Amino acid sequence: MAEETRTVLVTGASRGIGAEISRRLAAAGYDIWLNYASSDEAAARVAEDVRNLGRQCRLLKFDVADSAAVRDTLTPLLDEEVPWGLVHNAGITRDGLMAMMSGDDWRRVLAVHLDGFFFVTREVVRAMLGARQGRIVAVASVSGECGQAGQTNYAAAKGGMIAAAKSLAREVARRNILVNVVSPGLIDTEMIEGLPLAEMLKGVPLGRVGSTGEVASVVEFLMGEGAGYITGQVIGVNGGLYM
Repeated sequence: MAEETRTVLVTGASRGIGAEISRRLAAAGYDIWLNYASSDEAAARVAEDVRNLGRQCRLLKFDVADSAAVRDTLTPLLDEEVPWGLVHNAGITRDGLMAMMSGDDWRRVLAVHLDGFFFVTREVVRAMLGARQGRIVAVASVSGECGQAGQTNYAAAKGGMIAAAKSLAREVARRNILVNVVSPGLIDTEMIEGLPLAEMLKGVPLGRVGSTGEVASVVEFLMGEGAGYITGQVIGVNGGLYM
């Protein structure tokens, strides 16, 4: 009998780390529910890559911070299929010193990261509880572990996500649902464009930025059978920037 194909929902998957996670999981044999908020063309290209790898890809366009949109999109899908995994990767930055940060920049960053994690994960984990299995990976950031000047909103959001994931891991472990965090450092995506990398890399023992593939490989591991005794952990992919 052929092995049943497992599905993973990846949020914020139209570009950067989320796109590479989708490709890596597809190459490993998973079907993908690919969420994105606005980049139709980019999302379509990632979906094509997934399908070219022989896997199915369902495009799901919604704002993770919109509770009604999350519910309306996911409820009918979850009635038909319970995904094996969720990778919550959706995120934004609106950097600036706190003294000059607008309330909107503070609230929007927290909404996408924390409200988004809550709204999406709540729907998926309810279905996983019934299935008595599942894997959830929250993609955080080194900023949420050690803080970063100019990122009080982002650091607060990612730090809150780490705490939420650890708490959730304790809630659902007895149902064989594992919840972990992958915490990237400086990764070669558009999010580091314009940063003073030469100066920042002085604090990275490996002396370079990381690749999206290096993050995606850790997510792939956490989705696999070899990670069956790992839950509530934060795995840094940061070149030693934070130890």
